[in-house]
Amino acid sequence: MQAFTDSADVVHFIGGKTERGAGERTQAIFNPATGAAARRLVLGEVADVEAAVASAKAAFPAWRDTPPIRRARVMLRFLELMNRHKDELAAIITAEHGKVFADAQGEVARGIDVIEFACGIPQLLKGDYTEQVSTGMDNWTVRQPLGVVAGITPFNFPCMVPCWMFPVALAAGCTFILKPSERDPSASLFMARLLKEAGLPDGVLNVVQGDKIVVDALLAHRDVKAVSFVGSTPIANYIYETGAKHGKRVQALGGAKNHMVVMPDADIEQTVDALIGAGYGSAGERCMAISVAVLVGDVADKIVPRLAERARTLKIKNGMEADAEMGPIVTRQALERIEGYIASGVEEGATLVVDGRGLKVPGHEEGFFTGGTLFDNVTPQMRIYKEEIFGPVLACVRVHDFAQAVQLINDHEFGNGVACFTRDGNVAREFGRQIEVGMVGINVPIPVPMAWHGFGGWKRSLFGDMHAYGEEGVRFYTKQKSIMQRWPESTEKGAEFTMPVAR
Repeated sequence: MQAFTDSADVVHFIGGKTERGAGERTQAIFNPATGAAARRLVLGEVADVEAAVASAKAAFPAWRDTPPIRRARVMLRFLELMNRHKDELAAIITAEHGKVFADAQGEVARGIDVIEFACGIPQLLKGDYTEQVSTGMDNWTVRQPLGVVAGITPFNFPCMVPCWMFPVALAAGCTFILKPSERDPSASLFMARLLKEAGLPDGVLNVVQGDKIVVDALLAHRDVKAVSFVGSTPIANYIYETGAKHGKRVQALGGAKNHMVVMPDADIEQTVDALIGAGYGSAGERCMAISVAVLVGDVADKIVPRLAERARTLKIKNGMEADAEMGPIVTRQALERIEGYIASGVEEGATLVVDGRGLKVPGHEEGFFTGGTLFDNVTPQMRIYKEEIFGPVLACVRVHDFAQAVQLINDHEFGNGVACFTRDGNVAREFGRQIEVGMVGINVPIPVPMAWHGFGGWKRSLFGDMHAYGEEGVRFYTKQKSIMQRWPESTEKGAEFTMPVAR
């Protein structure tokens, strides 16, 4: 399987085969740790989307009619193969994304959790039944697959986020087209080949590489019934509006500015550990990363010096080195954007406690590295507070009390994830009740729900009505049908001109 990803060009997977397709445009795929181009990506065109949709549409009737237990058995074989090849997949992720290998292993493990959840699809697709809903009449509901659906996924989790989508969609009876990020696309092809090995029929899963041309073609195609997306808020908004205009069901997960409230009674060492891991893990390139520490009362004077000490001593290396705590940024452009935000914070008057800019890692001088950056005395008017930086930049905001902390968070346009560190049970309870955020952690810095609960934010962090994976994922990829039935022997003679009622 590893040899599959070592070719010079990364191409499409359509109808069970690797295809170069119609595209002549290519772009480099970099190893962020070295800064060198590792291979090239063939960018798709509208014709490639047409071919993938045609393949998925042709495969849909037979796959829809496959009993759910048999679809689950394919998922079970895929689950076994993912477990067998998880370290190979993690190495592919580290090579193209840059995150440390242990973090990539954790990403694969969380993707595997959703595959395992999807193996229970026979239970998840069960409908409801009411006998004798009216005299001589029964009523039941069933959930049926939508048809051809698509997923547009981000660079920061090239395995986990696709696994939020396609295992549930496939198990539910849909056929799927995956458009992965152009920055680290090889993981998607690796998983597609594993699915084929697991016995998935050709055409049920297709992968189309590409950029906005492919995205727009998927959004406009009449045979694509639903689109799932994870990425930035401006693009999520565009996906939602464009998909809805074309009559599609859309779930579009957008950006975040995740806060962590630290109460005066919090365990200081535990809190510092949590902020360092959640703020700088994966170089801050997580939609659930903590990017704002909300320090209540006098706890700031205890927390900030410890954060500074830890940020200065982060082990920043090639992600394949065993002791690395943080790897490189995914691209040079992303690195420049992050360091531009740091300059903005300085200009707007925040206290730059630790400056990560200009870091050079010995032996990897051309890599896309920056160090952990820490700001204190950040205010809500600053860009580094308002906007998603998506890098290893932690901003500390000082507030007087719990009420001010809650109001600060509720006033922000994003509502993805949030945490509160405290020993006070009433504070914890009220925080969970009052906060206007979709995923909440109490002494848990990154409260990503497990596979059977579902993932999703509030406000401008989610466009659409349903969260990803879990039972909401099953509902997203299926539509309910209600059937009412009676037989001639139960039917009174004569036409009925009034609204039917239970009798």
